Amino acid sequence: MLRTTVLLAALAAPVAAAAQDLPTSRYMPLTMATEAASAALAACAADGYNVSVAIVSRDGATKVHLKADNSGPHTVGSAQGKAFTSASMGRDTAGLAQFIGENPQHGGLRYMDARMVIQGGGLPIRIGGALVGGIGVGGAPGGHLDEACARAGLDVIGAE
Repeated sequence: MLRTTVLLAALAAPVAAAAQDLPTSRYMPLTMATEAASAALAACAADGYNVSVAIVSRDGATKVHLKADNSGPHTVGSAQGKAFTSASMGRDTAGLAQFIGENPQHGGLRYMDARMVIQGGGLPIRIGGALVGGIGVGGAPGGHLDEACARAGLDVIGAE
């Protein structure tokens, strides 16, 4: 029995050392993403806006999508695209739209990826300085209103 234990420990030692060398990265837990999306949806509902809210992880994969009753069908793609764009570019979509408007030579950014939506309402999600995803809101009558609801979602989870 002792021989078996010593042999297993000897075989596992290189694996344990290699595992310690693997990089680690921060991510947004599902519970936190759900909390942020719910708060953003509630903020817009309080102002009378039927919106969709999407949270994507750093790699652009959708973690949470909430669609308010009576929100338009276009709000789904809008919210997801804004969240994807913010996570992908690491910046707010309103600022990106302004940047492209002031620098037409960068207009190609709009066509880099079919999932990108460059309109106000998307914010990157940073926790402890690390970019962990994006939030997008679509459906309020103006990107600045979508962004305010997204900000309410980030404030609830203490994101930057």
